[in-house]
Amino acid sequence: MILIHAGFFVDPLKEQNFLEEIASLIQASRQEAGNISYQLYKDTEKEHAFTMVEVWEDSAAVASHNSSEHFTSFSAKAGLFLTAPLDIKIYDGQRLK
Repeated sequence: MILIHAGFFVDPLKEQNFLEEIASLIQASRQEAGNISYQLYKDTEKEHAFTMVEVWEDSAAVASHNSSEHFTSFSAKAGLFLTAPLDIKIYDGQRLK
């Protein structure tokens, strides 16, 4: 199982546009083969900060997602909304129970 945490620091003036754009990415990504979970969380301590928490069955599912039209389309626009580079952390995990 692959877990990805993608941290977004969003320009406050563009936050609504960011949320509209990322909503379609979330919806399409949840429909992909190999997706277990795809959730966006708003940070409660940092203003205009969000974390996407993704859970995928395996690295093949991640590779497929990363080449999908909805992901590449969002990635091309992401820089328009952000005030800092994406903070991406990738983990190899397994369910314990």
